[in-house]
Amino acid sequence: MTQPAPARRGMPEKRAAIIRAARTAFGREGFTRCSVDAIAAEAGVSKRTVYNHFTDKEQLFQTVILAGATEVAEDHARISDRHFRKVVDLRADLLDFATERAEGLVSFAEHWALVRTIEAEATHINPTVLEAWQEAGPRESHRELTRRMGELADQGLLEVADPGEAAGHLTQLTFMAVAQLTFYGALPVDPEQSARITASGVDAFLKIYRPTA
Repeated sequence: MTQPAPARRGMPEKRAAIIRAARTAFGREGFTRCSVDAIAAEAGVSKRTVYNHFTDKEQLFQTVILAGATEVAEDHARISDRHFRKVVDLRADLLDFATERAEGLVSFAEHWALVRTIEAEATHINPTVLEAWQEAGPRESHRELTRRMGELADQGLLEVADPGEAAGHLTQLTFMAVAQLTFYGALPVDPEQSARITASGVDAFLKIYRPTA
C-alpha cells in the first residue's frame, strides 16, 4: 500500500491546501482524468510544491479518500452512540439514526463525490488503495453498526442471529436506498421522499428483526 508522505516541516498549510484542492478536483474530474497540474492550480501552488508533499497522484488520492472515509466513519460512530446508547423507543431511535446518517450525503458532499469516482473507476485504481479505503470507511462503519445490533439483541430489543447481517440489512434498507436514488447526493431529492424511504426501510427492518414474543 502506498504510504502518505510526511508533511514537510514548516509547510503544513500548503499540504492542507493541496489536500483540500485534491478533494475538490478528484470529485469533479475523477481519478483518471484529474491531473497534478489541475490540483496544483486549484490549490494555488506550483506542481513542484505538490510533489514536495506527495510522491505521485495515486498517493495524493489515497490520502484524500482515507481522510474522508475516516471522517464519515467517525461521524457514523457518533450518530450510533447518540441513538443507540440508551434506547427508549426502538423505532424512533432507528428512524432518527437512519435519517441523520442519510443527511451525511449532504454534510459530507465532497467525500461522496469521491465515492462516485471510486465506484466509476475502480478498475483504474490500485487495489491496495481500494482496500485501505474499504477498511477505513465502509467496513469500519459496518463494524460499528454490527456492534450496536448485537447490543440491541442482548437487550432483547431485536431478535438477531447474525448482527453483521442485520447491520447490512439496515444499511441497505435506509442509507443505501437514499444514496442510490440520489447517486450519493449528486441529485437532489425531496426531503419528504427521503423521509418516506427511510421510514419504510426501518419498518421493513423491524418486520424482520423485532422479537415476536
